[in-house]
Amino acid sequence: MPHTLARPTDPRESAPPRPGGLVAVLAFAGIVTASMQTLVIPLVPRLPALLGASPADATWAVTATLLAAAVATPVVGRLGDMVGKRRMLLISLALLTAGSAIAALSTGLTPMIVGRALQGLSAGVIPLGISIMRDELPPERLGTATATMSSSMGIGGAIGLPAAALIADHADWHILFWISAGLGAIAAVLVLTLIPESRVRTGGRFDLIGAAGLSTILVCLLLAISKGTDWGWTSAATLGLLTTAAIVLPAWAWWQRRTRHPLIDLRTSTQRQVLLTNLSSATFGFAMFGLSLVLPQLLQLPTTTGYGLGQSMLTVGLVLAPQGLVMMVVSRWSARISATHGPNITLMLGALVVATGYGLAIVLMSAIWHLVLVACILGAGVGLAYGAMPALVMAAVPISETAAANSLNTLMRAIGTSVSSALAGTVLAHLTITLGGTTLPSQNGLRTVLAICAGAALAALAIAAFLPRQRKDER
Repeated sequence: MPHTLARPTDPRESAPPRPGGLVAVLAFAGIVTASMQTLVIPLVPRLPALLGASPADATWAVTATLLAAAVATPVVGRLGDMVGKRRMLLISLALLTAGSAIAALSTGLTPMIVGRALQGLSAGVIPLGISIMRDELPPERLGTATATMSSSMGIGGAIGLPAAALIADHADWHILFWISAGLGAIAAVLVLTLIPESRVRTGGRFDLIGAAGLSTILVCLLLAISKGTDWGWTSAATLGLLTTAAIVLPAWAWWQRRTRHPLIDLRTSTQRQVLLTNLSSATFGFAMFGLSLVLPQLLQLPTTTGYGLGQSMLTVGLVLAPQGLVMMVVSRWSARISATHGPNITLMLGALVVATGYGLAIVLMSAIWHLVLVACILGAGVGLAYGAMPALVMAAVPISETAAANSLNTLMRAIGTSVSSALAGTVLAHLTITLGGTTLPSQNGLRTVLAICAGAALAALAIAAFLPRQRKDER
């Protein structure tokens, strides 16, 4: 079983870190990392021309980030518990900076894919930041701090989209990645200067076999999901990847139970609270994709469809930007509700708010202010839920496994989002209209996706209802 080790004293640790500064630095690093997910969205339609590639090949600039993030998140979390969370946080930010610089210098597809993959390898920043907070902050500050850090995932995306759209429309697209590199470097310097290294470590060796097995499963699964619509769900490539994942999964699980120092402790991960939280996170991640898919399409579809609003990508970003501000405010409420009633109640409330937001979106989609309202409601639900998830996980795992457990929870959310993307793409591909020789998503198709996401949010609520209620003295 893992055990906690002490390490030599760092001179900077003679005095405890200031909680406010620590939270601000880690939240900034989380926002910078999260903004990488939306950085390329305004460029997607133009990538083939910009990189001299076919539309199918250009999508690898997005897919590479997804795959790299999925592989890196559990590995970096485990290494953080073993060799130091601050150290792995710095490595992640260095990869983000290097990847951004490579993308900024790219003029073709290959360097762009390499740069975007390196950016994806920084995905462990947020779970690492949450884990550092658990190690360093007093209990009375932990709830609010982790809720803020967890919400930075949505805040970064909401802020990054309008900024990226504005720059992409009015300047050389390479500037987007130079700004990203600069912000990554600033975050790394702040972490190096102000964040202490934790004394909490897990003993043992890194599980290379487990890491290789999980990476194989994730790459095969997510590649099949993300490319299934393009390749065909019954194509040899898609079925081959899914079959490989299905074969490797039980072998990997057997190894994780057999080895002394597993990459993911399945005994801990299958405990009721951890398992249900992760299932709820995956379902919630599924629900959240509708926000980033349907609302931008409604805003950008031509008015001649009768339901599109004919707006620019910049307007899309501005409509979604208030969501990030709402999440920032609500994350503090999330911590207070969790402290009073338990994080399971907060998670259920967040899921209910998200389901309500999608329900309103089905009937309120004819004006820009309708979608601003929906985005704010969804942002409130996400802020509540994202703040509760790390609290539920950390309450059920040893402190020496915090980073690995939070990373797994983040990964489950990402898997849910990927599955939702594939399903929504399939729905919209079958429910279409033809306008001027162009095939576009129909209003019924968009409403169907919204209804599915509302159902997923209610499913997350139902799963969270079975979480054990925490007594106040346990929090």
